[in-house]
Amino acid sequence: MQIHSTAIVADGAKLADDVAVGPYTILGADVEIGAGCVIGAHVILENRVILGEGTKVGHGTLIGGNPQDHGFDVTRRDTGVRIGKNNVIREYVTIHRATAEGADTVVGDGNFLMTGCHLAHDSVVGNGAIMANNALSAGHVRIGDRCFLGGGSVFHQFIRIGTLAMVRGGCRFSKDIPPFTIAAGENSVVGINSIGLRRAGLSAEARKDIKRAFYLLYHSGLNVSQALEAADGETWGAEAALFFEFVRAAKKRGICDRANGAEAADGG
Repeated sequence: MQIHSTAIVADGAKLADDVAVGPYTILGADVEIGAGCVIGAHVILENRVILGEGTKVGHGTLIGGNPQDHGFDVTRRDTGVRIGKNNVIREYVTIHRATAEGADTVVGDGNFLMTGCHLAHDSVVGNGAIMANNALSAGHVRIGDRCFLGGGSVFHQFIRIGTLAMVRGGCRFSKDIPPFTIAAGENSVVGINSIGLRRAGLSAEARKDIKRAFYLLYHSGLNVSQALEAADGETWGAEAALFFEFVRAAKKRGICDRANGAEAADGG
């Protein structure tokens, strides 16, 4: 174990034998750090924080801080942050603990959170997602597997971002972003994340099916309810079925609209 002489590790913290901890870092009593983790300088892990093996945390990051919620009792110790394996969390990222009793703010496996990102209380990130510099997520946001969130993009509380969605930098959203789409501007989708789908290994047939689903929802002239009803009368592959399942579940915030002039697909 490599713990710098200036680091403070509270009694009760659990660290695997090969963990490295940088200078002036503070680890609280309820922290658990898995094998192969590397913690940079001036990092604070407080309250209940669990880091899965192989995760790297950059300088100046704070994980487990109290939620920015006026109604939260900061003396509680029954909420936390749970982070999976092999994540890269860069400098000055902030991840706040959950508010619900016994709950965690959750980050899955293999994610890349770049400098200055923020995950508010009760957010959930899937696996393989990328948040570019200064992407900001409010409370209770759900970020799907292998999403890419552009730098400086901001996300309203309680929205969902579907699997393999791509969000352009500097944009803002208060509605759900369907899977496999490219989102831009304010609450708008501009096409399908075709390059991302190919890189993810989706077959040409699956990509064609997604394009057909996207066209039905956004280019057929039907409203959302009518498009979902029409979709029920057709046969869909697994990915397109997931697309419509996501749309059906978008009850709290609604889904992003089609941007004016948007194509049925971005690429093909």
